[in-house]
Amino acid sequence: MISSHPIVVSLMLLCYTKKVMTTPVSIESQQRIGKKLKKIREEKNLSQEDVAKAAGIATGYYARVERGKHSPSSSVLERICKVLKIKSSDILPF
Repeated sequence: MISSHPIVVSLMLLCYTKKVMTTPVSIESQQRIGKKLKKIREEKNLSQEDVAKAAGIATGYYARVERGKHSPSSSVLERICKVLKIKSSDILPF
């Protein structure tokens, strides 16, 4: 029997929502996004630290995004795009 306790129901809904709404990004797409971010960042003469600080994320995390080792959430990607003054369509491979 499933509990109807509000906290249990909230956790179940959160898990269901995350599972349904989270679509994995292929490694190839992550790498393409990272390469585009790096190219744009370098064209703007910014360091990884500059972008990371302005986006409110750790420099190491941003470096992993550029190397295609990590796929940022949509909110983090939005902040990175704002810092670089680009549209998400400039870097997304679709």
